[in-house]
Amino acid sequence: MTVSIFAALDIEEPAALLAYLRQGGHIAPDETPALETLAGGVSSRTVRVTRPGGEAWVLKQSLARLRVRVEWYSDPVRVHNEATALRWLQQLAPPGAVPALIFEDHAQHLLAMQAVPQPHANWKALLLAGGLAGRHVLAFGRLLGAIHRQSSERLAELTPDFPNHDFFESLRLEPYYRYTAGQLPAAAEFLNSLIDETLARRLALVHGDYSPKNILIHADQLILLDHEVAHLGDPAFDVGFSLTHLLSKAHHLPAQRAAFGQAAEAYWAAYTQELGAVLWGAELEARAVRHTLACLLARVAGRSPLEYLTPEERARQQAAVLALLADAPVAVADLTERFLHQLEGR
Repeated sequence: MTVSIFAALDIEEPAALLAYLRQGGHIAPDETPALETLAGGVSSRTVRVTRPGGEAWVLKQSLARLRVRVEWYSDPVRVHNEATALRWLQQLAPPGAVPALIFEDHAQHLLAMQAVPQPHANWKALLLAGGLAGRHVLAFGRLLGAIHRQSSERLAELTPDFPNHDFFESLRLEPYYRYTAGQLPAAAEFLNSLIDETLARRLALVHGDYSPKNILIHADQLILLDHEVAHLGDPAFDVGFSLTHLLSKAHHLPAQRAAFGQAAEAYWAAYTQELGAVLWGAELEARAVRHTLACLLARVAGRSPLEYLTPEERARQQAAVLALLADAPVAVADLTERFLHQLEGR
């Protein structure tokens, strides 16, 4: 652990960051790396540090108030939960699937990790530009399946490092499910029941933010980022959260609607094949479907709506999910088919 000499470091201030790196011994006293503030994150400051020899790090510093329109707060110490998750994922995920941790600073609530090599692409950006590739969908499913399977087998070892799910509650359950329940009384009973069900399970290491925006692709390998809400919980949440992104893009990109629907089903098949058919069984699929329905609602009516959906698309997605709740599906294939049919008005 690094003890910082700086009272309140802002890593997006280049001069302050350079002094911090030098005085903390992370770089040589006469070294001047290139510093680049990275855009896109709502919960953290993120800066790429490229050293003269070519080595590159990404520094991440948690914010107390998240960068969204509505008020949304979370304790900055969550970055240390992310550091713990990075250490564990080096063991649980396939080689090269997560960056290596370089250092963490408990005083400044930051960590440094190895930067993903250039060139790389953000998978969310590729998907929104029409770059849906089946091999990436299958790899996405296999990666999550491996993390859930391996962590379930080592649950006793993981438990001391993940004693609670506080950050999952403050950054997922409250802004997604509880807030949405307050906005949509018709879904409140469903969402509140799902919260209770989710908090009662500690089955595997759950990433909590498993989505295309947190996947970079380098040399055709998927690399997973942003682990600050990782916890021991219900793996069905990760599945529902990620399926939501594929189905919401099916909604947003009508020319590829069928392809994204097929991708959602292929993703689920790849995940379950990697997971092992007997692990958690049909009960997991039913819960994953419930989480998908909940997240489809939360991403249009919660604190963090999907920015690429238009107001009309948000209203249509909300109506489609509320219609499905009257007779909720229990299988991923049924959910996909019925959700897409609702979007078409059938």
